[in-house]
Amino acid sequence: MSIKAISPLDGRYRDQVGILGDYVSEWALIKYRVHVEIEWLITMSQNDWIKDVRSFTQQEVDFLRTLAADFDEAASLEVKKIEATTKHDVKAVEYYIKRRIKETSLADVAEFVHFCCTSEDINNLSYGLMIQGAIRDVWLPLAEKLAGAVADFADQTKDVPMLARTHGQPASPTTVGKELAVFVRRWQRQLKQIRSLEYLGKFNGAVGNFNAHVSAYPDAPWQEIARSLVEGLGLAYNPLTTQIEPHDYLAEVFMALIRFNNILLDFDRDVWSYISLGYFKQQTVAGEIGSSTMPHKVNPINFENSEANVGLSNAMLEHLAIKLPVSRMQRDLTDSSTLRNIGVGVGHSVIAIQAALRGLKQLSVNEQALARDLDDNWEVLGEAVQTVMRKNGHDNPYEKLKDLTRGLKVDAEAMRKFIEGLDLPTDDKARLLELTPATYVGLASQLLKHIGK
Repeated sequence: MSIKAISPLDGRYRDQVGILGDYVSEWALIKYRVHVEIEWLITMSQNDWIKDVRSFTQQEVDFLRTLAADFDEAASLEVKKIEATTKHDVKAVEYYIKRRIKETSLADVAEFVHFCCTSEDINNLSYGLMIQGAIRDVWLPLAEKLAGAVADFADQTKDVPMLARTHGQPASPTTVGKELAVFVRRWQRQLKQIRSLEYLGKFNGAVGNFNAHVSAYPDAPWQEIARSLVEGLGLAYNPLTTQIEPHDYLAEVFMALIRFNNILLDFDRDVWSYISLGYFKQQTVAGEIGSSTMPHKVNPINFENSEANVGLSNAMLEHLAIKLPVSRMQRDLTDSSTLRNIGVGVGHSVIAIQAALRGLKQLSVNEQALARDLDDNWEVLGEAVQTVMRKNGHDNPYEKLKDLTRGLKVDAEAMRKFIEGLDLPTDDKARLLELTPATYVGLASQLLKHIGK
């Protein structure tokens, strides 16, 4: 980490997102390009239609794949040195591979490195593998960990009554666990969609028509060969494109992350509000300072940090999702610069999730505060009372409870006195008289079955 890093992702937050460097860094992009070029060369050697590329021995195949598997920073710097001359990043990868095989038994096939390829054939597959790996190996495990941690907290607090607040005002009571479970259920739905996302790839030449391919080997089944390569890399084959894969699937990926992020934003703000109300307590950390002047402060900084990074992530991901699918005619170069910022959008989401996880570990429920708030708001039972009155044929029950409760504080004595004066069946009256704000929670705890375990 450099103290002069321009981006906080490579500075202050480097320890939190460093693992993404294996997937969405400049080094990773070069490594994936080497990987794709190598797999294309091997594919040609295994295909009878491309007669001028002989079959490779297993030793030769292993050597080629080692070039990608063992690709390190020194190798990437060698590629960058070549690029300083070529002024073309993909051509630099081609020259790098040719150099590595020049003094080997593979020297005779050196000119088939990057054969029939336009740069975008290599780039689109590399970016597909990059974002697929970053989501699958880094982002998704963290997102699932967050959903699981909140699910555990919800299960622990499913029977803890809490005053609900609609429009910020006291409303019918709920339980802490049920409210947390709502977020879990929402996340679970998004995660299911994210796991099923397709990552597409194309391999069809300069404008998507296999022009060069057909000129070299007119009888080869090029569409099948291309499909075999793309699917062999673990991507879904897109058979109809211009020079570029249109990036619609990338928009789908980024919008899916935005939806998860938005639920996290909602979660951060609700937890922040519950902390402000005193419903949640935060454990203090030895040596930690909440305020430079107010020594009593224990600020909800992790949820605020999460909220800030959600905003940064969404801003970048939204731009990527809107920009990338739009290209002039067969291709312009605006996607090239844009794609290099994938790591920024994903990185800020990773930081947001980690911050929420840290905040969650410090939370505990303040049952005394919850009980006090419930006992101070007996007027919320007005909903139950007017509903039972309505069931039993009373005239204007809603209006009568409105006169009793709207904008007013009603204590236990006043509410019970009102109920006792009602003409109701014995069972209904007894049930209402036994009711308290803390027990008026409906089926809240039972609803947690919808998040599973």
